[in-house]
Amino acid sequence: MPVANLPGKWTRKCGTILLDVITFLVFLFLDFLDTVLCVVYKLLDEFFEGKATPCYCGNKGEKNGECCGEEKELSETLYGRENVFREMGFLGFARKWEYGKKKDGDGSRRGLVNRWSDCGCEFCISWMKNGNQKLHVVVKELSQVSAEVPRGDPAENVIFLHGFLSSSSFWTETVFENLSGPVKGHYRLFAVDLLGFGRSPKPSDCMYTLSDHVEMIEKSVISPFQLNSFHLVAHSMGCIIAVALAAKHSKFVKSVTIVAPPYFPSAKDGTSTSMVLNTLAGKTLWPPLAFGKSVMSWYEHVGRCFCFLFCRHHRMWERILKLSTRQRELNFMTVDLTRHTHHSAWHSMHNTICGGAKFMDDYLEILKRSRVNVCVIHGDQDLVVPLECSNNIKIKFPEVELNIIQNADHRTVIFHRKKDFAKSLEHIWTSSQMQAGQNRMI
Repeated sequence: MPVANLPGKWTRKCGTILLDVITFLVFLFLDFLDTVLCVVYKLLDEFFEGKATPCYCGNKGEKNGECCGEEKELSETLYGRENVFREMGFLGFARKWEYGKKKDGDGSRRGLVNRWSDCGCEFCISWMKNGNQKLHVVVKELSQVSAEVPRGDPAENVIFLHGFLSSSSFWTETVFENLSGPVKGHYRLFAVDLLGFGRSPKPSDCMYTLSDHVEMIEKSVISPFQLNSFHLVAHSMGCIIAVALAAKHSKFVKSVTIVAPPYFPSAKDGTSTSMVLNTLAGKTLWPPLAFGKSVMSWYEHVGRCFCFLFCRHHRMWERILKLSTRQRELNFMTVDLTRHTHHSAWHSMHNTICGGAKFMDDYLEILKRSRVNVCVIHGDQDLVVPLECSNNIKIKFPEVELNIIQNADHRTVIFHRKKDFAKSLEHIWTSSQMQAGQNRMI
């Protein structure tokens, strides 16, 4: 080994050790802070609401009451997040978690009441005035120019599902206006605000499992609009929900297009959920976005503080941004980041993204047997959901169509190629119709 290379390698090794030490100390501090905040929020909840809100600082075996059938959909990461001070029983903060939907003495569901740490503006609580408690859905009806569909050729339906910390604007601002005229005259488009995000309900007694999301889409889109056939298009977290919905309605789904799906092969030892959490939001200091994801995904009470500061006061921050940038309207992505509650985001992250991993293989197997056309699109520069996820789908399910977009990341895979993406969707829908016709003939 050349002597000249020794100083450089020694410097890199020292730098790596120093970074590891700093990372350990930072997350050790966050462990302590989350422990203290657990007690603080317990006291605040009791003061403002008369009863402390259950959290996941105790052990899973400490929960009260009978287990619900929904428990199998809960992610192990809710309790499996390591915390040095929790394991030490520091401050005696480990307490029982009461599972299930809680009711006040008058029998009303407490979860439908706006919480003191959540925003109470008209936008954020408008769903409470809707007695049906349905999702917010943006419907693009058939174009008036070419609304006449040939007899015997009924209109097609497409349901769009967004990803984490987003809304229906993700699709209405990108794809809807870039579809061709014939498609606009033949397809009804449904862009959904998923449960817990955008203008949709954000109940605090909901666990935001896959079943919760699927049932709300059925209640808000499939049933009221009487959809007996439809295509699905989804991005990121929405991909998991789309695959679950498609598997449940495999006889009616014509195609499933998933963009940047967070797919992880199911592990026999039950470690799938932990693998998802460590891969998508592992404890790291750099880059800043990754550090933010790890803090919000690993620390329940620290994350609640951030939501209290930014989500609860989103109107103030939006005014500040408008003044500082001199813009009359903010980009929809910026606005969507705060249109949720900590409860909805926390449980969607763990129970839908992490917990959904253990069901994906079964759902994809159903779609395979039903011969549903599944297309996967992924950017090769995606740092949020690694390209390995889509490659793993292709390896396990070779019949799935995989399109890798060069020089595209988690969002630019759509945003920087809106017209091309819209054309790809049109091709997928047309191909699926042809394939469905061939299947009927067989």
